[in-house]
Amino acid sequence: MTKVNVKPLADRVLIEPAAAEQKTAGGIIIPDTAKEKPQKGTVVAIGTGKKDEPMTVKVGDTVLYGKYSGTEITIDGTDYLIMRESDIVAII
Repeated sequence: MTKVNVKPLADRVLIEPAAAEQKTAGGIIIPDTAKEKPQKGTVVAIGTGKKDEPMTVKVGDTVLYGKYSGTEITIDGTDYLIMRESDIVAII
């Protein structure tokens, strides 16, 4: 996990997506054009939460999120997603 100089605001979370699967369970190699967007990642930074809703995730948690959730950003050459905590569906 990388240390970043980004502090999300309110209930937003910065996530480093997991790498896309390289091969199927049966051993078939997946080409880049057919790879699906990962729906799992690691929380890198969190905001302070809303006034009445404290944050439930913490830095280092591995989370599942919706396929089209968040906004993709690149910081120092690394791709991240920034999204609201409510877009996270589970901590695993």
